[in-house]
Amino acid sequence: MKSNRVSVIQQAQIDALHISPATCVEWVREAFLLKDEAQMPAKLSVHPQGEDFITSMPCLLPEGDGKKYFGLKVVSRIDGQMPTLQSNIYLYDAQTGRLLAIIDGDWITAMRTGAVAALAARTFQRQGTDTYSMMGLGNIGRAVGLCLAADNRERPITIRLLRYKDQAERFIERLKDYDNVTFDIVDDPRTFAAEADVLISAVTLAKDLLFPDDSLFKKGVTVIPVHMRGFQNCDLFFDKVYGDDTDQIRGFRYFSQFRQYDELHHVLQGKNPGRENDDERILSYNYGLALHDVFFASRIYEQTNGVESGFELQKQDSKTWV
Repeated sequence: MKSNRVSVIQQAQIDALHISPATCVEWVREAFLLKDEAQMPAKLSVHPQGEDFITSMPCLLPEGDGKKYFGLKVVSRIDGQMPTLQSNIYLYDAQTGRLLAIIDGDWITAMRTGAVAALAARTFQRQGTDTYSMMGLGNIGRAVGLCLAADNRERPITIRLLRYKDQAERFIERLKDYDNVTFDIVDDPRTFAAEADVLISAVTLAKDLLFPDDSLFKKGVTVIPVHMRGFQNCDLFFDKVYGDDTDQIRGFRYFSQFRQYDELHHVLQGKNPGRENDDERILSYNYGLALHDVFFASRIYEQTNGVESGFELQKQDSKTWV
């Protein structure tokens, strides 16, 4: 028999690393630049009952610094579990097949999602933009706000918040330590949309269009629907649409009618110019990549190397005959 130590990295260990939102934005940028070299099959979901799902998300990172990681994220949405949406990431040494760690994926999911939205805003916003309009101010919305504030730490910005219950006030309290950010709370949805330069929506449930009046979207606007919902009318008249992975969004109803389409990482690589003038309306769809989950997991594993929480995995060192 042979054994290896498998780290179990839980939220307490991740918290102890004090990973900054600015680091999260840099990590998603670095991971995007590796996308062409990574192996990332499409997500696979099963549906045990009702609206519930369990999704597997694999990714093999390219070798770097003599290390090669494979990871599998398993994310579930089960009605009645708390929180409803949960995930774990299984990290392997791809050169030996050894299981290295089981990592709580909830913080990773939130922060890589927020970081991608902030990176997309930086990449596609028109010149001189210093105001960001946000709606859907729950946990993912907070992650977006933290990453936006950190990514713009060297300059003053304004975040406009669409009022919903007490979410705007709680959002402002969460970001109070960022002295580069001022806030405006907007009560009227039409005004909120019409005056937006960058509109970021983290609304989780939208059965209908959020802003069916196309005329509300002014020239030069960048729209980032974090949860992909409520902006399908924009698919038909925005000048450019960018996605994080084509296979994940080619099934969208209006995919074939996008005026121009490419993947975000091609802009980061300089293969696509991205925004070419200040009048273009740009839509950025980011469905969520196992690439980012596994990249974050590998960095966290390396930073927690030697953590004592874990278990010995006993494996036979010869073939098991039945």
